[in-house]
Amino acid sequence: MKVVNVVGARPNFVKIAPLMREWRKRPDVEACLLHTGQHYDHAMSEQFFKQLEIPRPDINLDVGSGSHAVQTADVMKRCEPVLEELRPDVVVVVGDVNSTLAVALVAVKLGIPVAHVEAGLRSFDRSMPEEINRVLTDALADYCFITEPSGLENLKREGADPRRLHLVGNVMIDALFSHLRLAQASGTRKLFALRDRDYLLLTLHRPSNVD
Repeated sequence: MKVVNVVGARPNFVKIAPLMREWRKRPDVEACLLHTGQHYDHAMSEQFFKQLEIPRPDINLDVGSGSHAVQTADVMKRCEPVLEELRPDVVVVVGDVNSTLAVALVAVKLGIPVAHVEAGLRSFDRSMPEEINRVLTDALADYCFITEPSGLENLKREGADPRRLHLVGNVMIDALFSHLRLAQASGTRKLFALRDRDYLLLTLHRPSNVD
């Protein structure tokens, strides 16, 4: 079985790490890793591959930055000949970034089945680009792999065929447990003199929050 696994941006890397680790245990599966290059510098890409022990991508499309339309179009143009040549049995896309939707669109147009990992999540805020990516990718996917019961309910409410829906658990939790020891050994708490249960960690990255 030939599987093309797609990543493009930082959130994808965390989700793909447990999947690639599992594929390596299965000699009957040829698992190819395609990196669209949506995130590409050391801090946003290479560092994650090293720390999460993700194998080097077999293919890198190097699309780089751009508007949502430009980025999505570039991924589609560059991945189409790759998928036409490889002709995998399934394309696995994760999360909700532009690369997720772009590759799913190309695969479906080529008649290649699509599996969406982390399907069904909704913010119910259509002003978020990620929400559009989620809804459309779920509509395209042949297999919706769902992380939590609310995702299953969302897809049922949207009229999704129950045969496409699979409640399987959360790869983000898998990634957390696999690398918990590495995180605990980082020395960050000691560096900032933090005591257990006496601090909060918050990350901000969405343009609507930080720009």
